[in-house]
Amino acid sequence: MSVFAGRSPVLKGLLIVVLACVTGVCSLDYYAEKPSYLQTCRINDPEFVKCSTASIQKLMDQLSIGIPEITEVIGPFDPLKTKEIQFAQDNQGAVQLRANLTNMIATGLSKLVIKESRVSKKDYSWETKIYIPKLRLDGHYKMAGKILLIPLNGAGRMFIEIDKLNILMRTKTRLYEKGGFTFYNVTKIRIDLNPGGVKTNFENIFNGNSKEVERSTNLFFNENWRDFFEALRPLVTKTVETTLLDILQKLFNLIPANFFVEDIPTSEQLYGKKKEQ
Repeated sequence: MSVFAGRSPVLKGLLIVVLACVTGVCSLDYYAEKPSYLQTCRINDPEFVKCSTASIQKLMDQLSIGIPEITEVIGPFDPLKTKEIQFAQDNQGAVQLRANLTNMIATGLSKLVIKESRVSKKDYSWETKIYIPKLRLDGHYKMAGKILLIPLNGAGRMFIEIDKLNILMRTKTRLYEKGGFTFYNVTKIRIDLNPGGVKTNFENIFNGNSKEVERSTNLFFNENWRDFFEALRPLVTKTVETTLLDILQKLFNLIPANFFVEDIPTSEQLYGKKKEQ
């Protein structure tokens, strides 16, 4: 008889973690039963978009509260540690920039609202509309180049705070099988950002040579936040895309796609050839 028989889904997940830790691999493989906080929808149901939107919102709400098995893999959801970002943009316009962002922390994700969640019947890619009242990125930067024709060369602490942020996220996936379930392999994310306001501050933006010029430059960026955001849009977009891709890849490697879309096909049914991982 299985040690998991008769156990609740969450307890099963915890037992899997404990047993994995005993064997030296301290991580959850995947959920074998649907947790109670997940809502399953049928893609052929006329109300699928409404159901899917509510389903993903419930998952995000639970992530904000905390899911031990998932936190073990992705870390806390809010505040969230992000990967190091290396960025380069060289052109003849207002932005010529090389930047390196480290020790980045994102806060505000616990207030995230899923406004709409659509899934394509053709390839099971997603289109998701997201709203975040206030997203803040704190960390360390190294920067050389120019923004809005202002030459910059510095390193230090920084933050970017974005108010009333609307995100349109387009996600590409490939289906595969594992343990008798179908899973999403999240392969690519592209986002469009529409902020309602931006505040920022870069310390030592001129290598500390002039604190007064540093202060006035940060003030200029904040007073002209629309132009400033457009100049930094590629960098902010890359940061958000990299962060979301990392989360979604880990998250949907743990949770079978069947728990979200009851009538999802297998990879063999969709592609004509079975994909296993």
